[in-house]
Order: sequence, then structure tokens, then C-alpha cells
Amino acid sequence: MEASRAWLVGAAAAVVLGFVVAAAGAADVEMVFLKSAVSKGAVCLDGSPPVYHFSPGSGSGANNWVVHMEGGGWCRNADECSVRKGNFRGSSKFMRPLSFSGILGGSQKSNPDFYNWNRVKIRYCDGSSFTGDVETVETATNLHYRGFRVWRAIIDDLLARGMNKAKNALLSGCSAGGLAAILHCDRFHDLLPATAKVKCFSDAGYFVDGKDISGNNFVRTIYKNVMSLHGSAKNLPASCTSKQSSELCFFPQYVVPTLRTPLFILNAAYDSWQIKNVLAPSAADPKKTWAQCKLDIKSCSSSQLATLQNFRTDFLAALPKPGQSPSLGMFIDSCYSHCQSGSQDTWFADGSPSIQKTQIGKAVGDWFYDRQVSQKIDCPYPCNPTCKNREDD
Repeated sequence: MEASRAWLVGAAAAVVLGFVVAAAGAADVEMVFLKSAVSKGAVCLDGSPPVYHFSPGSGSGANNWVVHMEGGGWCRNADECSVRKGNFRGSSKFMRPLSFSGILGGSQKSNPDFYNWNRVKIRYCDGSSFTGDVETVETATNLHYRGFRVWRAIIDDLLARGMNKAKNALLSGCSAGGLAAILHCDRFHDLLPATAKVKCFSDAGYFVDGKDISGNNFVRTIYKNVMSLHGSAKNLPASCTSKQSSELCFFPQYVVPTLRTPLFILNAAYDSWQIKNVLAPSAADPKKTWAQCKLDIKSCSSSQLATLQNFRTDFLAALPKPGQSPSLGMFIDSCYSHCQSGSQDTWFADGSPSIQKTQIGKAVGDWFYDRQVSQKIDCPYPCNPTCKNREDD
């Protein structure tokens, strides 16, 4: 039980820490407690109001919006969701101010394409990638499965703040929030003005439908349980659920081909979180033969490295094919990392990870503004000397 719980929530603290540490010394960003949403039932797992952080745009960015969704795993049963009620993953009572960095950074030098936009970070307190909507509240646990209502209430509030006049808008997210950016992409587009340029950006959210080292579909089982608990199916893209079983439509590889809105996929081909929790979860490795390899890719044996190379091959096969659409953006590096858009040193800085001498922040900006087709896939590990070992964020 403990191992699976770690699988579901372990990334959350690191994802938040990545933002806070990277922006050390920067000013905290306004924290909006959306108390008006409570009457609509749009609440965190414990019934507390949803929260977002907001930094207003200025100058040429006054009518541009980047809305970034926080990540942090999922919860698939009442016990796992109850644990979240006692921390920021399930309750806004435990949320604290934070600073912005990376794609949300406010410096022109370090974030040249988005620095003066309206910048928003939606906090994640539902455990379903913002897809849940169950009317009944569990009396024994007082758990509210309302992630979709939270998302919609915050988006409606942002529209009222001026996003309804947006000229440019980007829905983004990291990890479970990166998955949400894919699942809500077309819906977000449809809520924005018809004249706006609207795109979506998923960082480390491309979780693949694959087998673990014991040959089981561990992730598919997890997602099925999450969806059942949270009532997620009705809030997944109809463009996918009309063609596939709803449980498959929690996986980006089945959703992305059906999207109407341009998407950028940022992911490590050796995504450290997927390798730890999808490829070699504790349940599939009772003797812990993968323990050191998962901590440090340099400690992997030759046979483990071969397995990792096969994982990369399968990951690339699950991606849309480059060249099929110029509106698709991709940056698939060969780093052992997870979430690269929220920390300045991996987003856009001296020595940041790069492919063909292009850094992530520039690749995303080139794609958004249609400066060039931005579809970059790295050579296999260990070929890229610019990779930083950022596997803990």
C-alpha cells in the first residue's frame, strides 16, 4: 500500500519545490482563494476553496494569458485521497505563497516570450488531473471529488478578470497538470474568444500506456481506479471517448490525435518519474533490483540500460509522428528528468538542456508564435551533454 501511495503522490512536493527553489529571492505572487466557488461545489478534496496565483500582464502582454496547472500524482481510493486532505495536495488550508519561475517567470531575459503576459498557476488539490465531478460527498471521510468543477470555476474567474478579451492564450501544466493540459485543451480553446490564438503545452504529462518490467499494465489499472472514484469519464474529451473506451482516454497517446487545438509536448524520453513508477514500480520489483538505477541512471546495469532504451523506443512510438502537422510542437530530450518548464535553469538559461543548440524556452516560443516548426527529438542517452540531472523535480 505504501509503495503504491508513493507512486500516486510522490511527485507533488517535488513539483512545487521546483518552482519555489528555482525562484528563490523573487517576490511571492498573489494568492487568490476562490471562496465564491464553494457554493457551486467547486472545492478541494477536503471541501476548502480552490486557489490560483495571479501575476497581471503589462505592455504588449496585457491581453495575453499563460495558465499553468500544478502537478502531483493522483489518488485512486478514499484512503489515498484522505492522506491528501492533510496537506496542500488536497486542501487549500495548507497552501502557501510561492514565486514564479521558468515559463511563469517575469524577466524578459529569462522568459522572453511570456514574461509580460498575465501569468497564472492553478493549484492542484483534487487528485484527478482536474477531471472529477461526483455530487455525493462521502460522509465517513468528507471527501469531495470535484476536480473538474475546480478547473471550470477558476477558468470562469479568469475570464471575468479579462481573459475573455485574450489575444493570445496558452494552457500549460506539469506532470498531472501536463496531462490536464491535454485533457482540457480543446475545452479551454472553446471558452476563449474566437479571434484569439490559443494553444496548449504539456510538460512531463505524456504518460504512456505501457507494461511494467513484470509485464503488467500497472498504469492502466491505476488510471481506471482514479477515473471510477472521481467520476472522470464524462469530463474526458468526447473526441476520444467517442472512439475509444473511456479508460484509454486518460492516456495522451489516444487523446492527442483527436485534438483540434495546437499542442506542444515537452518530455524527457527517459522521464524519471515514469521510469520509477510506470516502468519499474515497486510492485513489479519486490527485490528492489532497480532501486539504484531509479535513483541515478548512471548506476543502471547494462541490461537495465537496454530496458530503458526499449522504454524510449516505446515512448517515441506513442508520440504523434513528427512532420504530420506543423502545428504540433515537440521537445523530447534524452535527460533523466521530470518537469522542465518550471525551473529557470532547465527552461531558458546558460547551460540549459538543448537539442540542436535550441533551449526549451526558445523552442516553445518559436512554436507559439509560428516562427518555425518546432519538432525536436534528441539522440539516445547518454548523447546529450547539456542534460542536467533534474530527476527530482
